[in-house]
Parts: sequence; C-alpha cells; structure tokens
Amino acid sequence: MRQRTRDAVRQQIADAAIVMFDEQGFEETTVDQIAASVGISPRSFFRYFAAKEDVVLGDPMVHGEPVRRRLASSLESMPVWEALRSGFEPVVEIFESDPDRSLRAMRVIISTPSLRARHTEKHLAWMTVLVPLIADAMTVPETERQYQARAVTLCALTCLDLSTAEFVHRDGAVRARVLLDEAFRLLKPATLVN
Repeated sequence: MRQRTRDAVRQQIADAAIVMFDEQGFEETTVDQIAASVGISPRSFFRYFAAKEDVVLGDPMVHGEPVRRRLASSLESMPVWEALRSGFEPVVEIFESDPDRSLRAMRVIISTPSLRARHTEKHLAWMTVLVPLIADAMTVPETERQYQARAVTLCALTCLDLSTAEFVHRDGAVRARVLLDEAFRLLKPATLVN
C-alpha cells in the first residue's frame, strides 16, 4: 500500500512538472515551483526524484527493459529489422496511452540541450542490452556480427528518435505509431542479412 501511495505521489509530481516545463521552459521552472504546485516541500520533491531531469527521463531501463523483452520475443519469429520495430511497441503504447503527456515530455526533451544529451545516453544504455540479441540473431560472419548488430540497432533507435521528433513537429496530429512505421520503412537497411 505504501509503495502504491509513493508511486501515486511520484506520478502527480511528474505530471505537474511536465506541464510546467512545457509551458515555462525546463530551465525556468524551479523545484520550489513544482513542489508548491502539488502541495509538498522542495525537500519532499527530492525524496521522489534525485534531480529535476529525472522527472522527464528517469531510469533509462524502465522503458528499455520492456523493449528488450519484446525484441527477444519478436526475434523468435521475425527478421531482425521487423523484430526491432516490434521491440519498440512498448514505447508506442506509452505514447498512445497518453498522447498529450507524451507530446509535452518530448517537446521538453527536444527543446532542452541537457535533456537531449541524457536522452541520447538513454539510448546508448538500451544499445547495451539490444545489440547482443541482434548479434545472436544474425548469421553474418563472426568478424562482422557485432559491428553490423550495432549499426542496425543504432539505425532503429534513429527511427525512434526521428519519429518522436516528428510527432512533436506535427504537434501530435499524426499518431506516433504511424510515424515510427514510416521511419522504419524509409530507413530499412538495403542489405541486412539475418
């Protein structure tokens, strides 16, 4: 029960902060303002989040682990490129479950250099768990396997980044799923060998 209450308060803080970051700017919004908006002290804010950036990005593997699991499952029945697209389905589901919040969060990330950098770091963390799965699924010579697995995985992450940036650019008018599918079609490697 205590954990559910903690999670609910954490979500309330995050929701309020995302709106403030989007409306006022990330750098311009203070922890004091966020805390006041949800009726807690600034000290209490730091019980839930180590830093202001964590409200937007948090632990990179919170979303990376579901992507890894989905990719592992998809590789059992799909070619590598299609499995990578399927692996991002948990991210798409987050966007589709709350498009307004997702739009606000991505707008904040894209407009804040420090958050963009941490977003890139998040994807590099995902690479460490996705690349081994892709490498195991490929039948290219061992000398090329790691390189090709990294290249294909990074290309897939670029599709994800491209589609989320376009989702923001179009102000959420086109579903994230549609944009991600289009990016995967556009950037499909011509010579990918499983």
